[in-house]
Amino acid sequence: MKTAAIIAEYDPFHYGHKYLIEQVRAAGATHVAAIMSGNFTQRGSAAIFDKFTRTKTALENGVDLVIELPARYSLTSAAGFARGAVEIASALGCVDMLAFGSECGDIVALKEAAGAIEYTTHSDEFDRLIKQGNSYPSALQKAMLQFYTDDVAELISSPNNTLAIEYISALDSIGSEIEPFTIKRHGAAHDSDDDAEFISASAIRKKIAAGEDYSQYAPVTNAPTADIMRLERAVLAALRKMSPNDFDRIADCSGGLGDRLYKAVRKGNSLSGIYFMTKTKRYTLARIRRAALCGFLGIDKDISKEKCSYIRVLGMNSRGKEILSAANCPLPIDTSLKALSRTSHTARRQAEFESRLTDIYSLAFEEPLPCGFDFTSKPIIV
Repeated sequence: MKTAAIIAEYDPFHYGHKYLIEQVRAAGATHVAAIMSGNFTQRGSAAIFDKFTRTKTALENGVDLVIELPARYSLTSAAGFARGAVEIASALGCVDMLAFGSECGDIVALKEAAGAIEYTTHSDEFDRLIKQGNSYPSALQKAMLQFYTDDVAELISSPNNTLAIEYISALDSIGSEIEPFTIKRHGAAHDSDDDAEFISASAIRKKIAAGEDYSQYAPVTNAPTADIMRLERAVLAALRKMSPNDFDRIADCSGGLGDRLYKAVRKGNSLSGIYFMTKTKRYTLARIRRAALCGFLGIDKDISKEKCSYIRVLGMNSRGKEILSAANCPLPIDTSLKALSRTSHTARRQAEFESRLTDIYSLAFEEPLPCGFDFTSKPIIV
């Protein structure tokens, strides 16, 4: 038995994701576990399909076990996203490899880049560039050019390479024996609208929203879709009630972003307007969207750093059950959020918080679900 973990959002699941799973199995993995963002994603928005719908599609297309990545991790920086997911994979105690796509497809080069980033981010040059107002990605690339050759700095210019490097760094930081494994990304670039054999999830979401046929690129999902704009006025109302100190406490809202976002909220009458007024070369749009959503949902710096007190299974097949049987995990594992909430005081607080986020997410559909759905929902078994 050789188990591979894949950290994903599947927003939505597409044939590029299926290709990665096939390559992982070709590399020797007999079992595949996906650690998947729940109802809110790292782009700072609501997932187009709910987490159980996305779980079912993943299980029907090569994944054996789906574990939820809590929103406090999915709605943070690449480093926080990677750290939270890698800690869950490591906690299972039976994962042999962590698989991910990357633009370069070279695990040795990615490992070298991870070491280069560790050195660069602790340099005076990096600090100087950050103080000048450069964004983290921009400051990192400029500083790396001072210490390393162009090819090393070039690696971090691509989003999938950046996330891959964060996975490797997270594995190293916890001393995990899980082996990183990468394949070269095929098709359109991350968030690109370019047509290709494997187009981006962003392009597929646009096709779904426009009612266009996307069956060439992804399994068709006949389920209701969520739209963050259905929550716009609720988000604006919540943000308008926040004080400057409240904004400073938002996860990943350091370096003056809280102040800019507060001022934009006082002037703006739409989310897009607030994003536009907050945007500078220092703050990426995705980071601003995440900050606004975290403010609305109540995800502050302390919550975003909390370690998991349980592992929640969203779905599985027969091989997924074998993964759970082989797990040597110090944390309680269950398909029932209600059962998990009873395992400790911290687990109850974290479970109730995640349930409240699901109640809010439900309002992004034309027909919202009643409150408490997360506590009564059944896992997907295929």
